[in-house]
Amino acid sequence: MSRVANTPIPVPAGVEVKINGSQLTAKGPKGELGLSITDGVNVENDDGKLKFSVTESNHKTTRRRVAMSGTTRALVNNIITGVSTGFERTLTIIGVGYRAQAQGSKLNLTLGFSHPVVYDLPEGVSAETPTQTSIVLRGSDKQVLGQAAAEIRQFRPPEPYKGKGIRYSDEHVVRKQAKKK
Repeated sequence: MSRVANTPIPVPAGVEVKINGSQLTAKGPKGELGLSITDGVNVENDDGKLKFSVTESNHKTTRRRVAMSGTTRALVNNIITGVSTGFERTLTIIGVGYRAQAQGSKLNLTLGFSHPVVYDLPEGVSAETPTQTSIVLRGSDKQVLGQAAAEIRQFRPPEPYKGKGIRYSDEHVVRKQAKKK
């Protein structure tokens, strides 16, 4: 079994964590996030470290609760990291004439369609375009940031023959061989 939940999470300076029953909220320089804690998982703040434990019951539910304690620890760790330093996701655009431009809470994309694509960024996510072919998304909520990046990538996913499209900066696209004569 995994022992992820046995590792305590240190709370960095400038981050305030409150636990009210089954509700955990963290407030830091990058914003405020909350999480509803699963039944059977206990979270306690012990001198700036969050510790996770499982309430015991019969054998079948204990295994599930141990698994959920590790999941809860990972989610709380993402919340603490998000409100203290934040998350960043970089997308790269490859293709002749393909480009992006960030304008406030909107992202204008020219992707070879007959019309420009305008994407409204979700609340808590900001976009920056250092060059016309790269998009840097920043936010404190890892799930919302990843969903926004996936939705932007979905407008023109990379195709396997020339590699044109929107891809993550660390993504490797396997190229297929073109048609032979």
